[in-house]
Amino acid sequence: MKQATPCNAKDYKSDQYVRWCPGCGDHAILNSLHKAMAELSLQPHQVAVVSGIGCSSRLPYYMNTYGFHTIHGRGAAIATGVKTANPDLSVWLATGDGDCLAIGGNHFIHCVRRNVNINILLLNNKIYGLTKGQYSPTSERGFVSKSSPYGTVEDPFNPAELTMGARGTFFARCIDVDLKGSVNMFVEAARHEGTSVVEILQNCVIFNDDVHKCVIDKSCRAERTITLKHGEKMLFGENNQFGIVAEGWALKAVEIGKDGYSIDDILIHDAKTQDNALHIKLAAMDPKSGMPLALGVIRSVEAPVYDIEVEKSIEDVQKKIGKKTFTEFLMSGEVWEIK
Repeated sequence: MKQATPCNAKDYKSDQYVRWCPGCGDHAILNSLHKAMAELSLQPHQVAVVSGIGCSSRLPYYMNTYGFHTIHGRGAAIATGVKTANPDLSVWLATGDGDCLAIGGNHFIHCVRRNVNINILLLNNKIYGLTKGQYSPTSERGFVSKSSPYGTVEDPFNPAELTMGARGTFFARCIDVDLKGSVNMFVEAARHEGTSVVEILQNCVIFNDDVHKCVIDKSCRAERTITLKHGEKMLFGENNQFGIVAEGWALKAVEIGKDGYSIDDILIHDAKTQDNALHIKLAAMDPKSGMPLALGVIRSVEAPVYDIEVEKSIEDVQKKIGKKTFTEFLMSGEVWEIK
């Protein structure tokens, strides 16, 4: 068998001019995806990138792979069809908080529920950027925008809660400016069997600039974020001086060596436990409530994979009834003539 030619990040770059605003977080995400593809040793012809509508959905144009720019909110449905028809392809869905969680919400949750083996990159800038600045399903209550000039009166979706509520098997979170972290999350997502959802906190410099500043700013990132790693203590801070402990049914951030807390009290992250109760609590942590925002792979568990199960089902049926031509199939079973 001929060995595949090793690829570099540049092998996945198309010849198209990148039409995102200067400074947009999408540039960094695209760069990270190119690097992840190279690390995974995927050949360009083995990859299909699907998208819906929105700024993030221009991503397939900038990939030297198969690509399909579909319609608003329907990317997950198309990606499901692509993967089911050709299970050998590595299928990626590039989508935004508006495209995925508003009009595309139904397709998203059922893709997650079915556990289709695709990788969903959910770029979350908490705004509709392409249509010029309306609030989105992830915008905070009270957010002032062109469609909510007096502030929204809604509470936002937490993409992690939505994913796990739909029986999701993989959820990770990263930030656009952390290229190394993004590459690692994309690689982990691709290696997961089933639907992987990676929420990427992405900045829209035009309509919602600095929306994630409270966790992205280098001056406070170490104290306001925690990168979870399976099998390791939940530690954070410049010198890992803080940690997460369980206090009854709740989680609490503590300083090691103070108030009687030691390293032994700090929880160990288990991304692979089927029970998602702790995963949901970790994903819901927020600096506004004195907890660090969780980054990294929060949940990664095994479950039956949709496209594999469909393939098995087809093989089982073919063994029972044999392979038929299309005409033979139409004429099999109960057939009647209408006159």
